[in-house]
Amino acid sequence: MKKFFVIMFLILIFATGCGEPQAKGFEEKNISVQEEVGMKIKIQIGEKIFDATLEDNSATRELVKNFPLEVEMIELNGNEKYFRFNKNFPSADKKFSETHSGDLMLYSSSYLVLFYKNFSTNYNYTRLGKIDNPAELEKTVGAGNISVKFVK
Repeated sequence: MKKFFVIMFLILIFATGCGEPQAKGFEEKNISVQEEVGMKIKIQIGEKIFDATLEDNSATRELVKNFPLEVEMIELNGNEKYFRFNKNFPSADKKFSETHSGDLMLYSSSYLVLFYKNFSTNYNYTRLGKIDNPAELEKTVGAGNISVKFVK
């Protein structure tokens, strides 16, 4: 009988010890899923603040190292604003047939581009992220150059 209690005690200790790593593993999986969703940032244009989600790639990881970042973006083509960095970022360019309002792209390794209108294109870009709700973006950016602040 004493042997039975000793065996049950050991089983109970073993089972309790095994339960904790499973919970830890579950938490780690949740963290991984959150990282795959993308980093959330704020983009401020004038008084308006937009939430955006960044892609998980080497270009965005390098870009975020510069945050908070405030740049003067130049109007181009009636559909985009751009800023040219004095350095190159890692890129993984892909050909896009269309860009959408709110797309944040890297062009030619050194141009940060924010699209405020949908646009058919043949250019290659590295996708950096997207404004989550770009409904008021076109109205907010207006027709000229703008100051844009990027914050984690």
